[in-house]
Amino acid sequence: MGSASDQTGTVEWKGACFYQNQAWMEFHNKSGSEFGGGTLHIKVSDAHSWTCMDLYVFATPYRVTWDYYFLSREHTLEFNEWEGKLEYEYVKNKGVSIFLMQAGMLGTLEALWDVFPLFTNTGWGENSNIGFLKKHMGASFEQRPEPWFTNVTVEEIHSGDFLAVSKIRGRWGGFETLEKWVTGAYAGHTAVCLRDSEGKLWVGESGHENDEGQDIIAILPWDEWWDFEVNKDDSNPHIALLPLHPDMRAKFNETAAWEYALSMDGKPYGYHNMIFSWIDTRSGNYPPPLDAHLVASGMTMWNHIQPAYAANMWNEALNKRLGTEGLDLPDILVETERRGTPFDELLTIPEQDDWIYSDGKSTSCVAFVLEMYKEAGLFDPIGSSIQVTEFTIKDAYSLRFFENNSSRLPKWCNDADTVKLPYCQIRGKYRMELPGYNVLDPYPHMNERCPSMPPKYSRTANC
Repeated sequence: MGSASDQTGTVEWKGACFYQNQAWMEFHNKSGSEFGGGTLHIKVSDAHSWTCMDLYVFATPYRVTWDYYFLSREHTLEFNEWEGKLEYEYVKNKGVSIFLMQAGMLGTLEALWDVFPLFTNTGWGENSNIGFLKKHMGASFEQRPEPWFTNVTVEEIHSGDFLAVSKIRGRWGGFETLEKWVTGAYAGHTAVCLRDSEGKLWVGESGHENDEGQDIIAILPWDEWWDFEVNKDDSNPHIALLPLHPDMRAKFNETAAWEYALSMDGKPYGYHNMIFSWIDTRSGNYPPPLDAHLVASGMTMWNHIQPAYAANMWNEALNKRLGTEGLDLPDILVETERRGTPFDELLTIPEQDDWIYSDGKSTSCVAFVLEMYKEAGLFDPIGSSIQVTEFTIKDAYSLRFFENNSSRLPKWCNDADTVKLPYCQIRGKYRMELPGYNVLDPYPHMNERCPSMPPKYSRTANC
């Protein structure tokens, strides 16, 4: 419908129920915070019937909310506090985007109401994430004895050892919670350990935030990475170290792993194919109330709010699947209609590891780790028939690559915990669960056609 900001003044439009509508933004600082907040005024009038209503979604790149109106009058939507300078400047210059939805979407938005608090960097937000995962996935969040971090002996960490990370508050906590819900993963981020020729331990990570606020691939000294996670990461990360099995460690080609890591160092995080590791089937990957139509609606809204971000997240990847170049989302939807290809079918076409995007190869956090495993020989002799960009985090820790003999785990592994996990949790208040850990041998075209429906997230054979 438009955007309401200081710069645009009053925006006007015709709705489905109310034919005359106006909106304008009033900035204020009722919170007494650095950048304040604002009130969005929405005046609706001239309803075409006594029983109709209009349903709206209001969005910035930093939040999404909704409301519905069935009375002719002025309504308000409060933004108590902007999420820092970036959201304040965005709303000041570009405004809050206003989308008119079909009234039938009300039930869907009500069902998604408990999603909105997940992204707040507060105790309420953290409790919302925990509550959401308990309710929708059956996660337990059992509290561990203190101390909640381990004094790690780095000499007992080896190249190829896997780091599973679960964040439960703030922007990344909220994002990871939704990722866990739709994929069945009980971790939301990954990294990998590497030791150099002089014995120094490093961490390779896709998704490291640099000084400019960009998410990139980085190779960091262990001490720097660990210090940040213990002392500076405000997302309350829970971290488990998954040591490789001795047979896999012997197979791991450290030289090839380093060559791959250094070739990717500094490149952008793999946003392009992130959602496509989740969506493998036309209907078996969407927990209610999600479906492919709602995903397409979300893409369309984001295409208006952040067109460059939308291009990075899915437009290029959808062009790859169509064999086209440069189409934006509306053109992609027209092209799929012209070809008679349902949009939900387009989303299921498997990602290919050798696809090159505008900024190079696209690897999410887990794809980066598994591509390193692939280069290091862990998928041999079937590596050429494995597309690691189709693996979710759950798919990764389910691989039978990791230690299966607890007597070989380091002495400090779970030393203070009364429950002995088959891996080493090294940080976190709550015990990390990894259902389906270390049980699947690789096979050709693995994880290209797998359903992922909560709460059991059952796999079909050889999917």
